[in-house]
Amino acid sequence: MKSDPLKKLHRLVGEAVVRYRMISPRDRVLVALSGGKDSAAMLESLVHLRDAAPIDFTLVGATFDPGYADFDVSAPVAFCRRFGIEHRVVSCDVDAIIREKKWQDAPCVLCSRLRRGHLYKLAKTLDCTALALGQHLDDAVVSFFMSVCRGQGISSMAPNVPPQSSAAVRVIRPLILAPEALIRQCAETLAVPEGGHCPYEEQLLSGDRKFFRDLVDRLDARIGGVRSNILRSFARIEPDHLVGGCVARSKKEPDDAV
Repeated sequence: MKSDPLKKLHRLVGEAVVRYRMISPRDRVLVALSGGKDSAAMLESLVHLRDAAPIDFTLVGATFDPGYADFDVSAPVAFCRRFGIEHRVVSCDVDAIIREKKWQDAPCVLCSRLRRGHLYKLAKTLDCTALALGQHLDDAVVSFFMSVCRGQGISSMAPNVPPQSSAAVRVIRPLILAPEALIRQCAETLAVPEGGHCPYEEQLLSGDRKFFRDLVDRLDARIGGVRSNILRSFARIEPDHLVGGCVARSKKEPDDAV
């Protein structure tokens, strides 16, 4: 019998929310909707969880409008309306800021910072206790490789991040256990509307993130289930077997240690 991808996604989202304690009773969760498949699948899964879970929490949809000519904010608005979810839009002329700051070589980094800042501010304004972002398992694995290979440390995307400042809110990633391939199947089932295109899309398709996505695909072809294996490894870090752990330990040892 053919498995139902949407049911599998619901199970993985529910498991992630419970395992990482993402949502508590009376939480008000701002769900970031980009207009793409990932955030749409996340919203649908959270709506399903809200209706099935024994705890009471509220969902509010929000879309960051970067001001690009091809960006269609009506798509996420319509998707929220399908589920009876309140929706808000925050706007910013991202392209003008990219040109002003001369960030044309790394527009995605600046756009990401602007988007996160505007969503944080909206979440605080709406008295939301958490901001739900649509990064999935593949995103977490790719970010890990990018961080390690660029010498930025052993890190990735945490599933439940406490506020980093008084201006921030808790960040949760309900799709953290879900592979992108599954989300793509669910998007077809949900008939996710097209949300438009970014003028810097070509840089996304040729940069580091694309390279490491392809690398993960090649690794998975050789080592089945490599994404889930790496996720399990995140929870089994052994500092004493890393260079940093050895250095920290050696500093505590007596000077005459052999």
